[in-house]
Amino acid sequence: MMEFVYQFAPSRVVFGAGSLRHLRREVDALGARRALVLCTPEQVAVGERVRAALGERAGGIFPGAVMHVPIETARQARAYAESMGADCAVAVGGGSTTGLGKAIALESGLPIIAIPTTYAGSEMTSIYGVTEAGIKKTGRDPRVLPRTVIYDPQLSVGLPLGMTVTSGLNAIAHAAEGLYAFDGNPIVAMMAEEGIRATAAALPRLRENPHDIDARADALYGAWLCGAVLGAVSMGLHHKLCHTLGGSFNLPHADVHAVVLPHALAYNAEHAPKAMARIARALGGASAAGAIYDLAKRQQAPLSLQAIGMPQSGLDHAADLAVQNQYPNPRPLERAAIRSLLQDAFEGRRPP
Repeated sequence: MMEFVYQFAPSRVVFGAGSLRHLRREVDALGARRALVLCTPEQVAVGERVRAALGERAGGIFPGAVMHVPIETARQARAYAESMGADCAVAVGGGSTTGLGKAIALESGLPIIAIPTTYAGSEMTSIYGVTEAGIKKTGRDPRVLPRTVIYDPQLSVGLPLGMTVTSGLNAIAHAAEGLYAFDGNPIVAMMAEEGIRATAAALPRLRENPHDIDARADALYGAWLCGAVLGAVSMGLHHKLCHTLGGSFNLPHADVHAVVLPHALAYNAEHAPKAMARIARALGGASAAGAIYDLAKRQQAPLSLQAIGMPQSGLDHAADLAVQNQYPNPRPLERAAIRSLLQDAFEGRRPP
């Protein structure tokens, strides 16, 4: 008989095309009266749509979210929220905006409503990350979990195709590592495999027609499941490497996940055969690592660290950082093997 523990995250999900219209209702359900809208500088237009949907509950907009949540940005946003008397924050966008909302909640306890327009999945987790002095520090805290998540596929229609693909691969990475997590369980495994399948199936349809609302909805559904996996179990080598590379070398978050994932799976393959079989099955491939690489290649995602701005001179430092703190992973962390993994990822070699 198997034994396991499954901790269900207490968040509310509102899903469907046009569900932004329910935002004010969700703010009222939190007992909030003045909401601060968070977005990136590039998404001010969608931030204004959100502010309009809030009506009289709308406060100001902080359009300063950036990758990896620099601590200076988090402090500015917290100060702005306090100055305007916000009792709620609405984070619209991808992982950068959700991450900023979490950084605010971590210190202030301000409740967060997340409206994802990418497939990052971080809206379903209590994981936060803040970058200070070039080092990205991550942790888990129930205070940062968004109280409500609104999935409206209409808001993701404008997501550029390249970002759509890398964001989807980022989501798949969450589920893939969840399948070999030391604290995994059958419930998480079912969500992970279905999340990988749904996300991977949506990407070719979106390449053919980026305005396909049904495909956008399927991608959000897959990302929701993959994010829930990320929130329920521990992550391993892949996520450690991506946080190290992203925070230390300021590489685009989703792109790093897309490039590193097949190589991290190859590293762990012999030590997690059941997980690899489920990943391969979800993708319809012969091997997990090869199937992920082929999916990325077919969807024209970046395939090498070199292509996304990683300096070759930083590979040794990245390998050193990756083994500084031991953490659960199917295969023990071996500095030489991780350095070889990084070289393969830098050059974009296809794993077996």
